[in-house]
Amino acid sequence: MDLYEYQARDLFNKHGVPVLPGKVASTVEEAKAAFTALEVPLAVVKAQVKTGGRGKAGGVKLARSVEEAAANAQAILGMNIKGHTVYRVMVVAGADIDREFYFSILLDRANRQNLAMCSVEGGMEIEQLAKEKPEALAKVPIPASGMDVTVARQIADEAGFDPETAAKVVPVFLKLWDVYTGEDATLVEVNPLVATPQGDIIALDGKVTLDDNARYRHSEHAELVDQRAADERELKAQEAGLNYVRLEGQVGIIGNGAGLVMSTLDVVAYAGEKYGTKPANFLDIGGGASAEVMAKGLDVILTDPQVKSCFVNVFGGITACDEVANGIIGALQILGDQATKPLVVRLDGNKVEEGRAILKAANHPLVTMMETMDEAADKAAQLAAK
Repeated sequence: MDLYEYQARDLFNKHGVPVLPGKVASTVEEAKAAFTALEVPLAVVKAQVKTGGRGKAGGVKLARSVEEAAANAQAILGMNIKGHTVYRVMVVAGADIDREFYFSILLDRANRQNLAMCSVEGGMEIEQLAKEKPEALAKVPIPASGMDVTVARQIADEAGFDPETAAKVVPVFLKLWDVYTGEDATLVEVNPLVATPQGDIIALDGKVTLDDNARYRHSEHAELVDQRAADERELKAQEAGLNYVRLEGQVGIIGNGAGLVMSTLDVVAYAGEKYGTKPANFLDIGGGASAEVMAKGLDVILTDPQVKSCFVNVFGGITACDEVANGIIGALQILGDQATKPLVVRLDGNKVEEGRAILKAANHPLVTMMETMDEAADKAAQLAAK
């Protein structure tokens, strides 16, 4: 789960990372009250959206008075930034900046380790920095024992901090490691981490991604979920216990098992090159494929306006293919008039002949059976194109 900047700031503050005072506002009146409460000569009104490029889009504005804070909030609230609607702004005290740095800790899945990245050239997008000046970005693997003072000093040294500044940023690195481990995060990023003319180190902007698999250890994280900004289909799938991720395509995909679904995405993407279509989602219904579970999966996919066809790809194992076939027919009966888009079904594995016979006997007008995954992917992509 990605957090908003204000939520990341709150976690930083909880773990002792130095941050500037700020308040969240969802109305113009709240923004005015926030500016007044801060009692500062300069504040920044910042759009709270889970995407970058806020400044370029006009979502970050300076305010030197209550009137400016109100006008800025009025302009920013309701904005659309890269498809994200702004429902909140954070009014935060302005900073006196001398230098800007970059620091992050992330889960390096490819190498199965935690990785720290750091640069004395902060303020710019990390992708741009990595591309234009890769030598300016230090990458330091964090040992399994975790980050201690020695590792933090190594990060500062490899990033090119002078000794005096390094002595000040090392304690902040350690506190950010506390955020990363204490909150079960997969990403903690500060850009920029700034030094003031007085030599203070402040985390000016933060980004945090929490590991959803560890949510059971953090009941308080439930309060961080923004239902309004979440995709309604992802919420529906989550409530139904389905593993679902929405993509930007036209072929809906249902499978039983993450590996099979990933393979299905690949073959649909390949087949779709001929027809100009792509996978619309990842949806794993798990080991069971009863009528109720299948109905929930089909309901999530078939109500998506971007979906033009659906590919159901199931390998019968513990749940045999005849149960899956009955589940598909039962699901279509449950959905009734909501089911209007063609389904391409490929069954294989345990009791595959019985499953195919059930679908053939049902003779549902929306269902097309194919024997192989490649044939089914091609058919689904073709139907979506029509």
